[in-house]
Amino acid sequence: MPPAAGADGPRILPLLSVICATAAFQVGAALAKGLFPAVGPTGAAALRLGLAALLLLALSRPWRAWPAGAPRLPLLGLGLSLGGVMLLFYLALTRAPLGVVISLQFLGPLAIALFDSRRAIDLLWAGLAGLGVWSIVGVTSAAAGQDGLGLLFGLGAAACWAGYILFGRLASRDYGRSAPALGLTIAALAVLPFGWAEAGAGLFSAEILPLALLVALTATAIPLSLELYALPRLPPRVFAVFTSLEPAFGVLFGFLMLNERLSPGQLAGVGAVVLAAAGSAWTSRRLKAA
Repeated sequence: MPPAAGADGPRILPLLSVICATAAFQVGAALAKGLFPAVGPTGAAALRLGLAALLLLALSRPWRAWPAGAPRLPLLGLGLSLGGVMLLFYLALTRAPLGVVISLQFLGPLAIALFDSRRAIDLLWAGLAGLGVWSIVGVTSAAAGQDGLGLLFGLGAAACWAGYILFGRLASRDYGRSAPALGLTIAALAVLPFGWAEAGAGLFSAEILPLALLVALTATAIPLSLELYALPRLPPRVFAVFTSLEPAFGVLFGFLMLNERLSPGQLAGVGAVVLAAAGSAWTSRRLKAA
């Protein structure tokens, strides 16, 4: 269980962990596009989760310090939520524009921020973050190129992301540093049958292994470890609003790595998201000791 926090504001280290996790995820997401032609979206999800699980299992070796009497349901929920986010997000990308999928997926953490709020200022920050995300993806993208199933996949990913926040908070308290490795293992086992059905033995091709390992490390192993460190140390609404930095980082790394340009409206959206995240952190209270 993390140490108690005082009442004068959130801790800096957990907040920095969320920001670094978001940056690492976006780098990995850009690299993951190279896997789609070889193994498809479900194969890429299975590879990313499976390799990340193996990396963290080797590093953390959770069987050495298994918590006695720890409940299994939060851990199972964490793993299934992780697998669902990855699988549904990649499937949505095959049927809807990236901006639409990101916008839909963000509804999950935004809903957590709204339902967990107790003061009017919390609703302001969540609303500002949502407005910023909408500006980043662009109003015009919401009307172009998607189909009904793609929208359902995006909404399913949003629900799974909300579950990840809730279950991850509980599992990280009960299992500590072992939670990322165990959660990823469950997620990988859940998604592997879908990946095998699409890519077959191509999942184990030596040609794609270096890129798959890099994607697993930057897009899953590193950000998940950082987020599960931060989850029990931050109020859910603060963590949820801080995850709204993901579209902003996506725009940034899209410009740096993929030469994507920003419109004035998107730049304004980035500023709104950053302001919402900073404002939520500034006005939040620390969790009391459980």
